[in-house]
Amino acid sequence: MYAITGITGQVGASLAEALHADGTPFRAVVRDAAKASRFAHAAIAALDDTPALTRAFEGAEAVFILLPPLFDPSPGFPESNRTIASIRDALLAARPDRVVVLSTIGAGAVHENLLSQLGRMEQVLGALPMPVAFLRAAWFMENTQWDVAQARDTGVIDSYLQPLDRRIAMVATRDIGHQAARLLGERWEGVRVVELEGPVRVSPDDIAAALARALERDVVARGVPRESWEGRFRAQGMANPVPRMRMIDGFNEGWIDFGPEAIKGETSLEQVIGTLVSRG
Repeated sequence: MYAITGITGQVGASLAEALHADGTPFRAVVRDAAKASRFAHAAIAALDDTPALTRAFEGAEAVFILLPPLFDPSPGFPESNRTIASIRDALLAARPDRVVVLSTIGAGAVHENLLSQLGRMEQVLGALPMPVAFLRAAWFMENTQWDVAQARDTGVIDSYLQPLDRRIAMVATRDIGHQAARLLGERWEGVRVVELEGPVRVSPDDIAAALARALERDVVARGVPRESWEGRFRAQGMANPVPRMRMIDGFNEGWIDFGPEAIKGETSLEQVIGTLVSRG
């Protein structure tokens, strides 16, 4: 049996779908007891609760780790550092045969940014004594969900990614979940890094065009000037927007990227946007 964290999110749901399809049993590790009833096997544990997390991992052949996203961290990332330490200690105590960790494009970036939290996780969990695989996923195509309403209402989407015609690595969460399922079933020694992106790279202009087709109306992308980012993010309630801004800089300037060795998923941008639009 596998132990799966983050199972109530988009990636976790896709992973559960893939495991169900293969008939592979798993234990859902959830923080909210109310959500446990959705699964045949579940354990209640917050990722910061090391004793409970250890119990959730005990007896598992393999464990899938998903660090909860934190878009407005304190300087130095103390919140994620605390969670990473708890995960490490629980894995050391439970000793599964292998571990698969959802990481990200940019985990090894030379400049500190929002994704550096996952780079730190790779450093800490990569020192574990059991085999560990880091699945570095590209920018989620599903981030487009925040653009659907604006596109439908105004025919314009605001983009921090620029230039608007520059294509970057993106991937569907379905492909991430299915790749994670494959990795959980494999055997290896030491530390592996697997980079995953979609079948083709995607630009903001491509997103606007796909939204236009799905919504059956004209849609264009509009760049948000760099000098306005901090004010916008603070107006949204962020206290420390610099890591997020530096992450976007990394994509725009090219120092957050994959090399040619990245494997390709199967799900297209059109499929993802069609699903997002149909959900309203």
